[in-house]
Amino acid sequence: MTIAKALVLEGPRRLVPRSLSIPAVGEDTALLRIEACGLCGTDHEQFTGAMGSGFAFVPGHEAVGIIEEIGPVAESRWGVTIGDRVAVEVFQSCRECEHCRQGEYRRCQVHGIGDMYGFIPVGKEPGLWGGYSTHLFLSRDAMLHRVPDGVDPVLATLFNPLGAGIRWGCTLPGTARGDVVAIFGPGIRGLCSVVAVHQAGASFVMVTGYGPGDAGRLEVARTLGADLAVDVAEEDPAAALAGATGRLADVVVNVTAKAPSAFGQAIQTVRPGGTVVMAGTSGAVGTPGLVPDMIAFKEVRVLGALGVDAPAYAEALRVIASGRYPFGDLPRRIATLETLEQLLTNMAGEGSVPPPVHGVLVP
Repeated sequence: MTIAKALVLEGPRRLVPRSLSIPAVGEDTALLRIEACGLCGTDHEQFTGAMGSGFAFVPGHEAVGIIEEIGPVAESRWGVTIGDRVAVEVFQSCRECEHCRQGEYRRCQVHGIGDMYGFIPVGKEPGLWGGYSTHLFLSRDAMLHRVPDGVDPVLATLFNPLGAGIRWGCTLPGTARGDVVAIFGPGIRGLCSVVAVHQAGASFVMVTGYGPGDAGRLEVARTLGADLAVDVAEEDPAAALAGATGRLADVVVNVTAKAPSAFGQAIQTVRPGGTVVMAGTSGAVGTPGLVPDMIAFKEVRVLGALGVDAPAYAEALRVIASGRYPFGDLPRRIATLETLEQLLTNMAGEGSVPPPVHGVLVP
């Protein structure tokens, strides 16, 4: 019996090596040999227990790898074959329920948010449901994207955050050529949002961060196309944007984490009739500085955004493959299965070394 090496998160800070049996592949399933798995805030929050589960699981939801085995039905459905490099979406889709037929498979009635890659109990056969492993089981409901030829697998893991930037920063708010855009938060999704709105033709892009810890990330934002970088610990973002452009933002994308003041600042920074996208989950409780009546007075459109969709992921891979942006130069740290715990601890802000902009596991 062939064995996969994996890390199972059994509880907060208990990332345990396990050997898991690799299952036989059926007609409509496949097996992925994982080359790289991107890491984000969710990963270190799961590790530290800030985002609890109540069950043991193999984390990792930004997997890229090579198709090692595949059934004929799956081969036809996905349009890939043995040896192809693919990126795996976090959500699964039954392709049959009302939400899936409408393309809203984040709300799939069979899977949904409770049955995502990187967050499925290891006790559910075959257990290989996350990227912290040498192999990943691809169910019939998995969503795959073929990675363009020549794209390095480590860079290809950016399909996930860049896909988020495209949907959250462009598709959802309808960002148009000439728009002024403000992006709150210089994490990997905020930085990828800079690229996304730049691609969409935004005429001016502001990115915000907080304090000395974000100074390096704000410099990265400039290299990716941001016109203005603002430390909100020192400067009011609405005033800074108005001073630089003479106007407020058409679109504000809030991708901050644990920044309770950000929503209020976003409402102040958006123009009357503009759009604020509250993207992902921030872990913030309360909204100091928010004046709710301003949403009505300014007739602001506020949109919540949790996940990404297939068109955004596909476009992200095209942008990465274009070589137009210096993704290879991002401050990056790569870990193995043996050293991953140290990297996750660092990404959680613990220790004296600044967290990397882009963390990647190469199992």
